[in-house]
Amino acid sequence: MPYSIAIAGKGGTGKTTVSALITTHFVNTNRTPVLAVDADPNANLNEALGLEYDTSVVDTVDKIMNDGADAPAGVPKGRMVEYEVHDALVESKGFDLLVMGRTEGPGCYCYANDLLKGFLQKLSASYSYVIMDNEAGMEHLSRRTTRNVNALLIVANPSVTALRSAGRIHKLVTDLKLGIGQTYLVLNRINAASRPLEPGSVMADKVAELAEAGLPLLGEVAYDDDVVARSQEAEGVMDVPADSPALASVAEMMQELAA
Repeated sequence: MPYSIAIAGKGGTGKTTVSALITTHFVNTNRTPVLAVDADPNANLNEALGLEYDTSVVDTVDKIMNDGADAPAGVPKGRMVEYEVHDALVESKGFDLLVMGRTEGPGCYCYANDLLKGFLQKLSASYSYVIMDNEAGMEHLSRRTTRNVNALLIVANPSVTALRSAGRIHKLVTDLKLGIGQTYLVLNRINAASRPLEPGSVMADKVAELAEAGLPLLGEVAYDDDVVARSQEAEGVMDVPADSPALASVAEMMQELAA
């Protein structure tokens, strides 16, 4: 079974960039194959990975369910899902990308959704690591689309507002009992020179408070001018320099999390 990592966080914290950097780290260290899953309806993980995609998984499944008459005689819809969703898989060197697309409403357990979950579980078994970039906020948790993963990383930038949001996400994860192995806080875009976590600071006290509540700090992603510029220009991070401060930070965290 693959080691699965889900990434969540408030909008604007850079969770998609963190997802792409984690994917980059595993590819660069030959811990492949990696499956990167964009579970955000506002899909842009492909841009962070420097890829383009033609169709999403949900759109493909909808087409099968709505145009079932076009399926070959005797072929069950579950098998058609497997055939067609493979076409939504974007293949690259060392990793593949799967864009989920728009999601269904809370509480929807329709036939198509069940088919999709079964296929994704089977597909994931072919990979060493699965990295899932979730939509901003908490709704994906309420829909229970983020469950039974090895680790959930809640990304926050250096602001009290983002840390409070991380705390709310963690509380919901705990209340919903989603079967997540470990849950950690990841601080993003940390400029060491500004010393945001200096002992006695408001930020440091809030991080300590979250740790006491069961959300320990896994690590800090260093502020990186190159990575920030790429994010602003919708350029991929797969080819960031080997000495990238942000990539080095992620490598250190992954060594501790998934050595």
